[in-house]
Amino acid sequence: MAAAVTNTTAGTDWGKADFEAIYNCPDPRRYFTTLQPLEYQIPHHGQAVFRAVAETLQRRRGDRPPLNVVDLCCSYGVNAALLNHRLSLADLYGRYTAARPETPTPHQLAEDDRTFFATRRHAEAFRVTGVDAAGHAVDYARSVGLLDHGFAENLELGEPSPALRGALAGTDLITVTGGVGYITARTFGRLLDCVSSPPWVAAFVLREVSYRPVSALLARAGLVTEKLTTRTFRQRRFADGDERRSALEALAGRGLSITGKESDGFYHADLYLSRPAADVAACPMAELLPD
Repeated sequence: MAAAVTNTTAGTDWGKADFEAIYNCPDPRRYFTTLQPLEYQIPHHGQAVFRAVAETLQRRRGDRPPLNVVDLCCSYGVNAALLNHRLSLADLYGRYTAARPETPTPHQLAEDDRTFFATRRHAEAFRVTGVDAAGHAVDYARSVGLLDHGFAENLELGEPSPALRGALAGTDLITVTGGVGYITARTFGRLLDCVSSPPWVAAFVLREVSYRPVSALLARAGLVTEKLTTRTFRQRRFADGDERRSALEALAGRGLSITGKESDGFYHADLYLSRPAADVAACPMAELLPD
């Protein structure tokens, strides 16, 4: 099932490698077999951060039912799997890359996955709505029970459907681990147009990408954006020399040093957390996410 990394392209602002072929398959196996050799790990970091953020927000809204989380660029529901289940990213790699005596069809794998995830689900799970342009990936995540609602919609290109608009109305928390750059302030603006009150937003953003347009939009909606300054988070290894050179050129263009970060051969992401000012004052980021 392993798939070779495709050639570096100009699909993003800095010539990031094109993995388009793995994002919209009938099941997640090609996604995981392709990314495992590159040590793709940002969902692992997201698991700890999103869980801490969601639990804090749930406590602050203790008289309400389970939190409504919207995961942008949700793909096959990886963030939802890690948020709501007794699983690690290593468990998912093991499940989807391991050799089997007989290779199951996507339908057979989905049937097995429904039981696999159901038996590992936290008793107090959060409700997760996934949004991604990749229809097959969203359908898979929804069919195996990772997403309560899933929508294959590209909000860069169009307004949300009435069904998505309805699902977004009660959003408490928006999460994203790697989509910023592919999605812009345009997507966030269309999401905020649907909500009844400003949600918290937790975003991992590759350092090659400026988050300023998104944070400015969120500020106009009444949210204060903080950046974690004590560390960055590895995303994955550079796919090849061309991708590394392009990334380092982009970082130099932004005036950012790679020492102790991309110099290690990995993409690195910053973490941004946006909340109403009262929530920031009540629980500073350093307390919410201690080292």
